Amino acid sequence: MSALGVNPPRSDADAKLRGEAVFGADLVRPGMLWAALARSPVAAGQIRAIDAGPALEIDGVLEVLTAVDVPDWRTGVIVSDCPFLAVDYVAYEGEPIAIVVADNRTAAEAGASAVVPDIKPIEPISTPEQALAPGARFVHSAWNRYAVAGGVDIGRDGNVVAEVIHDPGDLDAAFAVADLVVEGTYRTPRQYQAHLEPKMALATFESGRYTIEVSHQYPFRLRDRVAQILGVTPSAVRVIGHHIGGGFGAKLDVSLEAFAALLARRYRRPIRMQHSALEERLVAPCRANALVSVRSAVRRDGTILATEVEIVSDSGAYANNGPSLSAIPMFVFGSIYRVGTARIRTRNVYTNTAPTGAYRGVNGPWLVFANERHMDAIADALGLDRREFRLSSLAQDGHLMRNGQPLEQVSILHEAFERVDELAPWRDIVSRNAEQRDIVSRNAEQRDIVSRQSEQRGGGDGLLRGVGMAAAIWLTNPMPGHATVKLNEDGTATVITSATENGSGAVATALRQIAAESLGLAADQVLVTMPDTDATGYDSGSQGSRTTHVVGRAIADASAEVRRQVLDRASQMLEAAPEDLVITDGVVTVAGVPVASLTLGQVAQAATWTQGPIAAGASYVTPTPPHDPMCATGMLIKGWPTPTYHLHQAEISVDPVTGRVTVERYVVCQEVGRAIHPDAIAGQIQGGVAQGLGFALSERVDLDHGRYVQRTFKEHGLPLAADVPKVEMIVMEHADPAGPYGAKGAAEPPVVPVAAAVANAVADAIGAPIDTLPITPEAVLDALERAR
Repeated sequence: MSALGVNPPRSDADAKLRGEAVFGADLVRPGMLWAALARSPVAAGQIRAIDAGPALEIDGVLEVLTAVDVPDWRTGVIVSDCPFLAVDYVAYEGEPIAIVVADNRTAAEAGASAVVPDIKPIEPISTPEQALAPGARFVHSAWNRYAVAGGVDIGRDGNVVAEVIHDPGDLDAAFAVADLVVEGTYRTPRQYQAHLEPKMALATFESGRYTIEVSHQYPFRLRDRVAQILGVTPSAVRVIGHHIGGGFGAKLDVSLEAFAALLARRYRRPIRMQHSALEERLVAPCRANALVSVRSAVRRDGTILATEVEIVSDSGAYANNGPSLSAIPMFVFGSIYRVGTARIRTRNVYTNTAPTGAYRGVNGPWLVFANERHMDAIADALGLDRREFRLSSLAQDGHLMRNGQPLEQVSILHEAFERVDELAPWRDIVSRNAEQRDIVSRNAEQRDIVSRQSEQRGGGDGLLRGVGMAAAIWLTNPMPGHATVKLNEDGTATVITSATENGSGAVATALRQIAAESLGLAADQVLVTMPDTDATGYDSGSQGSRTTHVVGRAIADASAEVRRQVLDRASQMLEAAPEDLVITDGVVTVAGVPVASLTLGQVAQAATWTQGPIAAGASYVTPTPPHDPMCATGMLIKGWPTPTYHLHQAEISVDPVTGRVTVERYVVCQEVGRAIHPDAIAGQIQGGVAQGLGFALSERVDLDHGRYVQRTFKEHGLPLAADVPKVEMIVMEHADPAGPYGAKGAAEPPVVPVAAAVANAVADAIGAPIDTLPITPEAVLDALERAR
């Protein structure tokens, strides 16, 4: 029986269900000290003094360190703009200004709260618009002295962290001959990852090396970033991973780890640090807020002649990943749709707010929101059916993206439109909704009467109904992966890798299934180790749906070599040619002669004591697709590897009295290459849609003068189970030749089209544009009022 396409239990299920799994937040060590950070209470200001006296008076506090006691240099992922501790200037509320060391957590946190900073407030640059205004103060006055990795030109200029420009130069001619120009401006807020386990670190120092135990999505990046900050070689840092209590991108970079490591060396004792719930919010690397302006030149028949896109995204106080992510618009606009020529300009901007970062789907949800809202706007302006307009504009196989990369399988998206229409026929839904809106419109003068009374008048339930769709393409993150597969002497197999299980099941299910399929084992006979940068080859962590595709490919290659070694040894023992042997259910047999057999354990035992253990390692990096390297300036991400194709369709109702939006039905058609574990894919789709609905409808991460307004989950507006419909799913399998048994990425894309599909449906229901997120009841009522 194949180990693929079935749903074996997760390897971590029992431990997690019983509460036995050890997460980073559970770790304790003998002799452990605690540390906590004192943080800036203002969004921008000059540090005049820091009074540690009140903290040192607290029983249990051992020491307070400030910038004069720690390394004085700046580091960063791409731009070296971030100090270890703020020296004379704070750039956001929550920036670390001091470290308090104590013999227990309560004392450390109390000490951090007791530190008294003397900071002269400066009016913060709170929004990208303020940052770009003529004469605006620089968030970092020394911005032009910060080093950029590799010395590459990323378009830095004052408050502009990075700029990507794609300009083919023939846009104006297209606009000059257009029958119609359609313009739109689309605003989206930040989104907080809302993972349950706070960031933490437990560090020790021994024999000149740092060991850091964490719950982290990317142990090797953490190793390298801690080494960068402390000024040591990467081999001086060892990172050991534990179970992760959620991350969604928030645990991809350094946080507390370098502080803990520094103190571990200073005290020669284990140092433990952990964020409080408030700290998590204040310094979370949220999804960036953004402003996208789009204008398109179109003919009356629906042909798009040209599109111009201006994007401004908020980097917060430091660059973080912003320079890399600024390339992503190149793969959203003019990718799946034919838009003629396109001019795209993206600016990532400093503000006096917490640095933004990675969140599932990175920039995708707000870019697709803008792109798909704009497609609806064009269709509406031309009086065209929105689905038919998309179909007429869809690219064909071989279509070139803006970077010159050919898309060879866009026909999958055509299939998706057909599959969704079979399940939820667009024309029928549109017609039914129009009839309902006519009924509600006829009763418009009585909208203040409750729905039940409206129903008694024969007016239905009084709700406005709409349908919307959104299509998207998404990548499978390439970045390197490695695995070693060894056959144990009892006939089981062990996969040794630093791939991290972030909750998706990629490690707990899919990687085990890939090895099991290759070796003729059941999935429960394959073990996978926890991450350890000393024991494994480099892996790029849990991000961008890469684990099953990239690490799975490395495991498939390593398993193939293990299988070869098994057959070679077994052929000697059974006196048969290797090509005549088969492996089934952990047993090697001679084809057609079932009595001639050996268990894998017997083969492994024999090999161990005659020629050595059976094991093999392999690495994989997805090749960069063909592209035009000169397509844009400032572009760090050049290609869009292993693309997958997606179509979402949402049906919603709007209460015209309260403005409340209810998602009545949600359909997802997702292409995955090969469904290794169907239930895991279904879980990722359901979860991704839930996060997308929160972004679209209810989650609030507002900023007031650079400071976060919402500071608890009570204020946050996360969707509850009752707010999320059961998602209807269509999983398309189109095997990727490079993937392990054809698998592509699956976990990240489900969040990307959600906000666009829902907003299109709400706009359809109320007959007014919805171009700003979240779509709160107040926003709906305002739009209804404007439409009257």
